Amino acid sequence: MNDLVITALIATLGTWFVTALGAATVAFFKSPDPKALNLMLGFASGVMIAASFWSLLQPAIERAEAGSGLPAYFVVTAGFLFGALFMWGSDKTVSFWRGRANNTQGEPNERLNRIIMLVLSITLHNIPEGLAVGVAFGALQKGSYTAESLMGAVTVAVGIGLQNFPEGAAVSLPLRREGYSRKKSFLYGQASGMVEPIAGVIGAMLVVYVETILPYALSFAAGAMILVAVHELIPECQRNQKANPYFATMGIVLGFAVMMLLDVMLG
Repeated sequence: MNDLVITALIATLGTWFVTALGAATVAFFKSPDPKALNLMLGFASGVMIAASFWSLLQPAIERAEAGSGLPAYFVVTAGFLFGALFMWGSDKTVSFWRGRANNTQGEPNERLNRIIMLVLSITLHNIPEGLAVGVAFGALQKGSYTAESLMGAVTVAVGIGLQNFPEGAAVSLPLRREGYSRKKSFLYGQASGMVEPIAGVIGAMLVVYVETILPYALSFAAGAMILVAVHELIPECQRNQKANPYFATMGIVLGFAVMMLLDVMLG
């Protein structure tokens, strides 16, 4: 197996591990601290937005200009929109099946359906996130392997990992509140992140062995990350903002600033 694919596997195993850490909070709490969770979600969204440009879109533009037969603006825009549409389609699929599960109220398998839908929802969202990490590491081809590109791939993985922590908790803690044991709640919570190493390997292999799709893959990952950040993380971190109106917002600004600082400094 190619070294870059192995590196992508290790990185996505790391993001899965963070999901497991988030799920492990069920051993200590029945509900997370809202302020800490909002700050973490805000920071993760800021990192993801910044990484979408400096670590994904900017390299995609450069690659498209250097080796694509199509205009760079077309390649990057098409990849970006497809990534966002992929995430949108995943969300619609989950909503459809969740609605069907809700219609089973009163049946003996109602609780099981709710568990399946909850885990499936987070799992589907983890597919493009794993692809984003795999693509970022797969892009470290020979001849373009620099400290800047390596840091870009690492920060994509860190950004995905940071937002995986509350996702793991978002599965395990509600299950615990519904009466499931800590062990079962943890197992269901961490299981939602297992798809990321698989998606990461697929993303890395596609980029490594089919180099012509690299600009599309990078911009695809950026589109998926932007949709996740804007549609899910930012609204979630802004809940109950009346008590602390700028707390989560400063987390977004801080996350964006840290990511921008790392990329520009290493550039």
